[in-house]
Amino acid sequence: MLTVEDYARIRRASRDGMSVRAIARTFRHSRRKVREALREPEPRPYTRTKEPPAPKLDAFKTRIDEILAADEQAPRKQRHTASQVFRRLVAEGYTGGYDQVRRYIARKRHRERETFIPLVHEPGQRAEADFGHIYGDYPDGRRQTPVLLVTWAYSYYPFVLALPSERVEAILHGLVAAFEFFGCVPRELWWDNPTTVAIEVLKGRERRVNERYLALASHYNFEPLFCMPARGNEKPHVENRVKHLERQWATPVPRVHDLTELNAYLRACCLAEQQRIATGRTETIGARFAQDRVAALALPARAFDPCLLQPAQVDKYQTVRFDSVRYSVPRRWAFATVSVKAYVDRVVVVADGQVVAEHVRSYEHGGQVLDPLHYLATLGRKPACFDHTSVYRNWSLSPAFDQLRAALETRHGPPAGRRHYVRVLQLLAEHSVARLAEAIAWCLAGEHVTAEAIARRAAWLRDHTAFASSAEDAATSVPAVDVPLPDLRRFDQLLSLGEPCDVPAHAPVVEGQLAAVATADHVGRM
Repeated sequence: MLTVEDYARIRRASRDGMSVRAIARTFRHSRRKVREALREPEPRPYTRTKEPPAPKLDAFKTRIDEILAADEQAPRKQRHTASQVFRRLVAEGYTGGYDQVRRYIARKRHRERETFIPLVHEPGQRAEADFGHIYGDYPDGRRQTPVLLVTWAYSYYPFVLALPSERVEAILHGLVAAFEFFGCVPRELWWDNPTTVAIEVLKGRERRVNERYLALASHYNFEPLFCMPARGNEKPHVENRVKHLERQWATPVPRVHDLTELNAYLRACCLAEQQRIATGRTETIGARFAQDRVAALALPARAFDPCLLQPAQVDKYQTVRFDSVRYSVPRRWAFATVSVKAYVDRVVVVADGQVVAEHVRSYEHGGQVLDPLHYLATLGRKPACFDHTSVYRNWSLSPAFDQLRAALETRHGPPAGRRHYVRVLQLLAEHSVARLAEAIAWCLAGEHVTAEAIARRAAWLRDHTAFASSAEDAATSVPAVDVPLPDLRRFDQLLSLGEPCDVPAHAPVVEGQLAAVATADHVGRM
């Protein structure tokens, strides 16, 4: 094959007057090649214009098409490669070579590769959400943490929040935090199809959406939209943000104490993005987000309550069940129907329009979260259960309580002393642990070791504290009064205006009397 240098040499020889036959004889090329060089300034690259015949493959092309068509419905990592197709064809009687199969599959897939149209999104119109996963080094070791990402399509400005799970309440909590962080709401929020949000994928882009997510969308007035199944490329901005999170912000692996510290670090990373210019843009991310904010929806007057709400029946153990975990309530609401509000970090139990119990959220399957204060009323009826239940066995109180129990059992014996001790514990329904511990210490010092004496002392501490607080409030609420000093020069003026009065020299005259006499004399002269 002739090179560009060969072409140049031939063309220069023709320019100098050499004939085609002479050029061919001099440079040892065929006259056809010489004429081809004279027609074109450089050689054309070789391209195959016609596929070589493959008679042995023709009978199996339909079978290859069937295998490739079935692969479209299979998971991406469980589809046939060319070598796997070749092995299947050999097992079915194919006697040709592997290259014929490989070239046919390559041409087939090349023609069917998906192409795209560049999209342009208006400011404030669209945001995309997704979950990523990063590892962090915590005090108890390295573990994986789900992270919610929300990214604006126009400005590429992100919000990132590490959460304990990917459940519905976590998504609600994360999106409320994202809108508060942005200070505005996008008109469209795009997800792929997580089952926590899109419960069922229907025809086309129709979805059966989780009711709480719909309530969130209604509260903030954005349109909930979803990508087509297996089409993550429809939300490329947040997909790229997930890779950025893993490769940039989480490399090296962050060493943190808890999620609060991790989220503080991620929030700082998001804020720093305002100064960066994204690839293909001329403005900073912060400048473009300012345009997003102007065109986006305003935040409502109040934030959405990001919880799951479901009814529950209190059982005989004074507990309600949520997500395989049991949470205690006071005895008053035993066997009643209550409402459980589950947040990402706490569980609240509501009955008769009021909050009756609140616990830290537990994610331990089959666990129990029990408040000892909820069982004090039942413990008064069954004091023998005190030492045989984990509710009180693991209850950590101040040393004064242990000293009180020892003193009561020494005086009354173990069974009776335990009953007296339970009566003291029941005072926690009215008093704080600190106040009751102070009352116990005072009674122990004075050897007034009875439940009645402790109750009276605790009530006195409560009233005394309330009186001191009210007195302090009253002192701070009294307005300041500024009394100016008298001007004695006016008194001298009054004396100079009047005549001498018939006042005995020895009579004591106070300043007020003298001023009154002088004033009267002055009025008489007028």
